[in-house]
Amino acid sequence: MALLQVGWTDGLALVDPLAVDLRTFAAVLESDVLFVMHAAGQDLEVFDRACGTAPRNLFDTQLAAGFVGLSTPSLTTLCERELGIHLPKGDRLSDWLARPLSGSQLEYAAADVVHLLALHDRLVADLTTRGRMEWARGECRELLECNRGPRDPLAAWERIKEVRRLRGDAFGRARAVAAWREREAADRDVPVRTVFPDLAVVTVAQDDPADEEALRRVRGVDGRHLRNGAAAAVLRALGDAADLPPVSRDPRRSNRDRGDQRAAVTLVSAWVSQAAKDLDLDPTLLGTRSDIEALVRGEEGTRLASGWRRDVVGSALTDLLSGRVALAFDGEGGLLLEDRDES
Repeated sequence: MALLQVGWTDGLALVDPLAVDLRTFAAVLESDVLFVMHAAGQDLEVFDRACGTAPRNLFDTQLAAGFVGLSTPSLTTLCERELGIHLPKGDRLSDWLARPLSGSQLEYAAADVVHLLALHDRLVADLTTRGRMEWARGECRELLECNRGPRDPLAAWERIKEVRRLRGDAFGRARAVAAWREREAADRDVPVRTVFPDLAVVTVAQDDPADEEALRRVRGVDGRHLRNGAAAAVLRALGDAADLPPVSRDPRRSNRDRGDQRAAVTLVSAWVSQAAKDLDLDPTLLGTRSDIEALVRGEEGTRLASGWRRDVVGSALTDLLSGRVALAFDGEGGLLLEDRDES
């Protein structure tokens, strides 16, 4: 962590974690104080590492916005829509470990938190009117309950969507670079994308540069990502890729199974997207591709078959998968479910 921004009703502080022991902040995190954050997932991991704990109570404005029709909005987008405020532009990829921080850096950092409480109030009012406040609270609790323990570096590639499309040696090289990045981030106690961006992992794996000069020419690779021996480490990872253990495959997700389920997954995905549109929800909040695949496979306790999702679309999806209803066009560019004629 390079900087901690904290705002409250009538004040704001920018805390330098290079000069202050953040473990003393743990008492606040574990109190009954409600923490309002935006896109909190990565920040929760940082809190775990820096403070030894994470907030007990969380309201994530990005998550909450998904329940009022916005699809994973940036903080800038949310402030403009809800408050009519334009946040200052800045280079979020600037060197936040440099001291002293510049005036523009401090202004940019302060803007990340100064409007969060106002956003919270606006979103809570909207969620309450729509009867969705408990849905949002449940999602925030689920985010807090996610496992944020040490991650297996050899599984790090799974969190980079583009890597899944790679084949052959390129896939192996991407696994190796992603694993190096995961270890490096853990050693340096920084987010993985500050070590090496996702785009760089993919393009390096595809281009397979032979030396540092070629590595610096790869799309997505910036000179700051290759400092302090990182260039040599990336090249070593590429060279060692062939020695990685093979990827274990889930027998439930074999190529044959995926082919057999493709039509059902496509059909359910179409209905989930339509339902999200009708309900004014972020489609990925209602159900991700993985959620839909798990439902089609008939797994127990899937997200689409539990909690608020079961209440709003569960019975319709059960009827669709069982063949009791069919998906049809409504004549206006949308989709609807129709009872099948059993006569």
